Parts: sequence; structure tokens; C-alpha cells
Amino acid sequence: MNPNGDPRIRTTPPRRDERGVDDISAISRLKFRYLRTLDTKEWEEFADTMIPEATATYSEYLQFESRDAFLAFMRNTLGPHVITEHRCDHPEIDVDGDTASGTWYLADTVLIPEHNMLLRGAAFYTDRYVRCEDGQWRIAHTGYERSYEVVLSLSDLPSLRLTSSRWGLIARESGIAPVERDPGAAPVRREPEAR
Repeated sequence: MNPNGDPRIRTTPPRRDERGVDDISAISRLKFRYLRTLDTKEWEEFADTMIPEATATYSEYLQFESRDAFLAFMRNTLGPHVITEHRCDHPEIDVDGDTASGTWYLADTVLIPEHNMLLRGAAFYTDRYVRCEDGQWRIAHTGYERSYEVVLSLSDLPSLRLTSSRWGLIARESGIAPVERDPGAAPVRREPEAR
């Protein structure tokens, strides 16, 4: 009861379930690691975000029944010739013991220079997570439903230039050209050739 004697007004904060808060934080970190390793194409670490039996569903056309099948598709589709940016926020995570579910708002960009294509979109991820024997949370299922997607031809954006890429793709007057570069090394700035 508060000092005024009104039993409806609490003066002590409600109890927090510290493990639940820690689990939500760990699951959020897991999702962020999933996105980072996807965009940086660190496939071994990306695989470690999921259990071997993990499934994935992206529309009725893209469904995967194992982590290996999903990983093979991602490696083949999103190789160094494709630049991606995935951002998730607004998590809604519910933890029930050693399982959890989550909904995330996704905004993504995909740039495919060799096809002169830029994709922008948004979606809602729906994930399921499990706490594994090592105590770490991993994804048991992931997938999203698009709220929108647009595809643009880079030819329609004459002023757009790709000036830097982790994988050494940069814009030239004649189009996109690869530049030899070690993704872990510092970028080398090249001066334009004199004409």
C-alpha cells in the first residue's frame, strides 16, 4: 500500500523475471548475428545461428527443410556478386522455457551490379528459437512475409554510382567492375585516370 492508503496504487516496482530479460537479449543478439553474417557472407558463423534441423520459409516458392539446404541456397544466391543489407527491429519475443518465438520488422536492400538491379523491401520475420545443450539460443525456423518489394533498374538512376564494396565492386564509366581486394584489408583509394 502507498503512503496515502490507496491499495490500487503501487509504490514498489513489479518483479522482473531476470532470466526472461536475459533470454530476450540473447535472442536479439542471435538475430543480429544472423543478419550480420548473412550480409558479410560469413557462412560458417551464419550456419551456427541455426540448429541442423532448422527450416526456412520465404513465400510459397522458397521452403527449406534443413540448415544445409538453406545455407547452400544462400551461398549460391547471395555470393560476392550480390550486396545485401538486412535490418531488423521492433522485436516481439515470447520465451517459454527453452523455446521462444519472435516477430521482427525487416527492411532490406539487395544490389546486384552485374544485372543492373536494386531491390528494396520490407517484411515481417516470424522465427522460432530453441535453447541448445550448450546453453546458446539458435534458430529452429525462420521466414518472412513481404509487406512490399520494389525492383529498380540501375539504368533508371543515371547518377547512382557504387563507389565502395567489401567485395571489390566499384562503378566505372563503362559499368560495374571488380577490383581485387581482400575483404579484411583496408580499402585502397584509386585516383581517377587522367584523360
